[in-house]
Amino acid sequence: MSTVPVPALRREHDLLGERDVPADVYWGIHSLRATENFPITGIPISVYPQLIDALAAVKEAAARANEELGLLPKVKADAIAAACREIRSGRLHDQFVVDVIQGGAGTSTNMNANEVVANRALELLGHPKGAYEHLHPNEDVNLSQSTNDVYPTAVKVATVSAVHGLLRAMAVVQDAFAAKALEFRDVLKMGRTQLQDAVPMTLGQEFSAYAVMIDEDRARLAEAVELIHEINLGATAIGTGLNAPAGYAETARRHLAEITGMPLVTAANLVEATQDCGAFVHLSGVLKRIAVKLSKSCNDLRLLSSGPRAGLNEINLPPVQAGSSIMPGKVNPVIPEVVNQVAFEVIGNDVTITMAAEAGQLQLNAFEPVILHSLAKSITSLRAACLTLAERCVTGITANTEVLRASVETSIGLVTALNPHIGYTAATEIAQEALSTGRGVAELVLEKGLLPAERLAELLTPERVAGAA
Repeated sequence: MSTVPVPALRREHDLLGERDVPADVYWGIHSLRATENFPITGIPISVYPQLIDALAAVKEAAARANEELGLLPKVKADAIAAACREIRSGRLHDQFVVDVIQGGAGTSTNMNANEVVANRALELLGHPKGAYEHLHPNEDVNLSQSTNDVYPTAVKVATVSAVHGLLRAMAVVQDAFAAKALEFRDVLKMGRTQLQDAVPMTLGQEFSAYAVMIDEDRARLAEAVELIHEINLGATAIGTGLNAPAGYAETARRHLAEITGMPLVTAANLVEATQDCGAFVHLSGVLKRIAVKLSKSCNDLRLLSSGPRAGLNEINLPPVQAGSSIMPGKVNPVIPEVVNQVAFEVIGNDVTITMAAEAGQLQLNAFEPVILHSLAKSITSLRAACLTLAERCVTGITANTEVLRASVETSIGLVTALNPHIGYTAATEIAQEALSTGRGVAELVLEKGLLPAERLAELLTPERVAGAA
């Protein structure tokens, strides 16, 4: 009769008592309790590798600062730093198991990091996991620290890294729109305001506007992320620096800046910085701005490509998949549609971040886990949306040039160019008559003797009216 092997366990204890954890894992009793207490999203913090790397960077910086200030023996500091470097190289990320949404202001995340770093450091020192008498998660890895300065600092480091990825993705889609603007610089079309014919323009001008909107948003995002470089490492629990030695905040900041390559600065007032989430609110607002404007551009792409027989049919989006299970031949604008949905999510995330920041009380905001989760989702989704839009849509757009030119040549919008020459009243009468009779603007102007034929032809050249001459 076969028996099921019993998994090896190790026993750990905390202030609530003792628990057994699998002997082979690097997390410990605090992480175990957190996984039991917060089965919320099913998404572990390891889904955000930049956060894990940032936590490891903070722990390494703290170890080096504590060593430099004489609080931590070099052998322990070296082991902790080595474990952190392994984590930042991609190892042990699967050991970060607590849910992204958790009570406790991020304490579970900090404890998870302390335990993983400690147990790997113990192995490097030749000890088994859980032999905390040799190197302890709290007494050594978390020395001179509190969740309340570790977690916000790690979130900011991770956010800066993620934003740089988004900025690069935005540059890709900006370049795609700019390339189309150049390609379509001589393609005439009618501009529209409130979906009504306005005045002529070029398709290149239309696409150039999309590129410039993204460029402006990239500048705003680069400005917003500067605020995220201000950290409160060394503040400990509420900003007073209790249990951290003199000089620790600056020493830890210096090491963290060296490890990450980021120009990090310590907040001027650590009590304020420990409770304030204003930088996250501001950044989220900029992400919302990006989402709104990107979505508006996608709305335009969907409208301009509507048809092919009963819509505007001014541009063609590249077909990427069949559009219907019942209508043969139908192709939908699925790439702009998915970008629209990303925008909806980002706007919702901004509301979540706003409410979480507002809900802080006294010396700490306990809701930074949902701020992290929402920010990370927004940045990650926007980055993917930008790359997808550029690569699977914008680069393959073509223009229906004859449809576009015909809309200009038959539009009464041309009459706007005559305002300075025949007056608004006469131009209005021409427009009304052209609309009611179906006759051309030029024909009516000549018939009424309002302008000589040669001058009229010069004024109504579509390229001139569009400013493309």
